[in-house]
Amino acid sequence: MSELTFEQMLEESLKTIHTGEVVEGTVIDVKPEEIILNIGYKSDGILTRNEYTNEPNVDLTTVAKPGDTMEVKVLKVNDGEGQVILTYKRLAADRGNKRIEEAFNNREVLTAKVAQVLDGGLSVVIDEVRIFIPASLVSDVYEKDLTKYAGQEIQFVISEYNPKRRRYIGDRKQLLVAEKAEMQKKLLESINVGDVVEGTVKNVTDFGAFIDIGGADGLLHISEMSWGRVENPKKVFKVGDQVKTFIKDISGTKIALSLKFEDANPWKDADEKYAVGNEVTGRVARMTDFGAFIELEPGVDALLHVSQISKEHIEKPSDALKVGDEVTAKVVDFNSEDKKISLSIKALLAPEQEAEAEEAEADEDADVVSVDIDAVIAAEAEEE
Repeated sequence: MSELTFEQMLEESLKTIHTGEVVEGTVIDVKPEEIILNIGYKSDGILTRNEYTNEPNVDLTTVAKPGDTMEVKVLKVNDGEGQVILTYKRLAADRGNKRIEEAFNNREVLTAKVAQVLDGGLSVVIDEVRIFIPASLVSDVYEKDLTKYAGQEIQFVISEYNPKRRRYIGDRKQLLVAEKAEMQKKLLESINVGDVVEGTVKNVTDFGAFIDIGGADGLLHISEMSWGRVENPKKVFKVGDQVKTFIKDISGTKIALSLKFEDANPWKDADEKYAVGNEVTGRVARMTDFGAFIELEPGVDALLHVSQISKEHIEKPSDALKVGDEVTAKVVDFNSEDKKISLSIKALLAPEQEAEAEEAEADEDADVVSVDIDAVIAAEAEEE
């Protein structure tokens, strides 16, 4: 029996490896573009940057150092130059694929950092497996710009798993919907009509503002924004404003809000300020054919009838007034139940002036009658 040479003994002590085999290696050298591993074979293994990760321009000296151990898969036993080519990302992808399958089957919530913002959605990576989250499944509200998610960690579930087509779809929207539903349920169980709540304006429309009050949105209708008139909610509120309101009504999941706090109700002491006979000053807020509405203060309007605007006869309010004019008049009627106030400028005239005005009107009527009689006599004479 012949004795083995040292080289033969060394070769026999080394293991054999096969393509596709998973082996453990020890890092013996690291360069920015490749890692050299001792895998117990006659040749060391080479792990290039492209086979380590799909991420571009990764400096491998930042992820490994001599002495580290890592599991890799044999890609080629001999690359033609006697080197063993290894892959880490494909092994990670195999394991990641299994991980994604389990998460899909178990409806597990996954967490990952957004790797890329695409035109149609977001891309995240779990163990070298790329998962696409369509824009329609990123949020429970429409978001045109998704760039704010770049680099953020987000939670999602796998809604579609198709390894044959390498199609993995994530869904973040259903988590948000479920979370908001739970928050809404808790909120509705804890609030009551009349409660004062603070919230954030989420959206402003022509008819009101939607306010997030911590688990649900309440509607602050334009008619509840002020005791006075609000022409355009968008001139009063903007998205992000902090608002303190009170709950006016709860109907199912619908919450109606109001800013018309009773202690600020201008009609509370209106019977004293606007008692019949009081002289008041206000601004012309709007006009109709029969009169002008005078805003005495926000929330309190009074009617100045066309017949009470001037001692002279006028056809319509716009002949004497315009919106924005300041008017001083006397309160001639006050109805607290219907919240109606009637004003008169004519009533401010001194008694003798008022008498003169009435006499002048009577003279005008007499002149008209006289003219009419003369016309009748003249017509009869012509007939004769």
